[in-house]
Amino acid sequence: MLIWLVELSDRFQFFNLFRYITFRSGAAVFTSALIVFLFGPRIISSLRIRQGKGQPIRADGPQTHFKKAGTPTMGGLMILAGIVGSSLLWADLSNAYVVATLLVTLGFGAIGFYDDYLKVTKQSDKGFSSRRRLFFEFVIAGIAVAFMMYAANLASIDGATLGSALTFPFFKDFFIDLGWFFIPFGAFVIVAAGNSVNLTDGLDGLATVPVIIAAGSFAVIAYVVGNSVFATYLQINYVPGTGELVVLLSAVIGACMGFLWFNAPPAAIFMGDTGSLALGGLIGSVAVATKHEIVMAIICGLFVLEALSVIIQVAVYKRTKKRVFLMAPIHHHFEKLGWTESQVVIRFWIISFGLAMLGLATLKLR
Repeated sequence: MLIWLVELSDRFQFFNLFRYITFRSGAAVFTSALIVFLFGPRIISSLRIRQGKGQPIRADGPQTHFKKAGTPTMGGLMILAGIVGSSLLWADLSNAYVVATLLVTLGFGAIGFYDDYLKVTKQSDKGFSSRRRLFFEFVIAGIAVAFMMYAANLASIDGATLGSALTFPFFKDFFIDLGWFFIPFGAFVIVAAGNSVNLTDGLDGLATVPVIIAAGSFAVIAYVVGNSVFATYLQINYVPGTGELVVLLSAVIGACMGFLWFNAPPAAIFMGDTGSLALGGLIGSVAVATKHEIVMAIICGLFVLEALSVIIQVAVYKRTKKRVFLMAPIHHHFEKLGWTESQVVIRFWIISFGLAMLGLATLKLR
């Protein structure tokens, strides 16, 4: 579609608009949101009929969650439909970073879909085996990182290949060339991002808005990293081709906005692992492509906090049989303390926005 529109631009002046990332990004937001709005109600109705009892509710969870019983899950299908449909129209599918990111998004989405399917059919909160799930996630992420590394190797920093470089915020020239070790490192970043968003998705709208904030933040990063003029001015590493990821991230924003319409309390549908794993993997992939893996830990600090709360809870309980938090992930801890669901969600949104602004500030601090 995009190639055809670019060819038209050679004949008609108006179609020159389709060459600009900014125009296509705006169109991607609108298109993905429209797809979710149009097809969302049908998907929800179909899932409600097919799933019957809907997503199982944790037996040890807050009592207020039991009123959500019967709500269908796998709402990530709506988000993926918006992202893919919009990307097919507006993104440059010959771009290596777009292809690699979509590979992770759809691959993680498929793993999440299977996990949701097992939970619904077995009516249990135990789905796909954790070890097998992580294995497939690392395989998909590893392939994508190798693909991005190969594409980025066309650029260089003082003769060293950029594709395998680990860069650091606040330092304009300091980096570490990890060589082939960058593949497992990048895969870890992507898998960690996917599972962190997955752990955060426990309340209506809790994961959706922070994903929108993270996608918007990385859209700014991808734009400046992929533009030689801005990259030189900000003294950050220029990675040719990453600017096209702005279109994909814009599609994410639009799709999540459309999904939030149906996921707002009381939720008509849950995102499920289908959406949370896919969205987290997408954000992680963009962080690896733009060489901002460390900055991602700041921008996505809320997701990191959620994941750490689970790790700490499990580790301490195994050693001492005592719990650090009343319940993990940490958003449930605050529910147990007496915060209402809306208080937890909105306050976590505020934290996410503040961390995103802090992460974006690193672009200028060199």
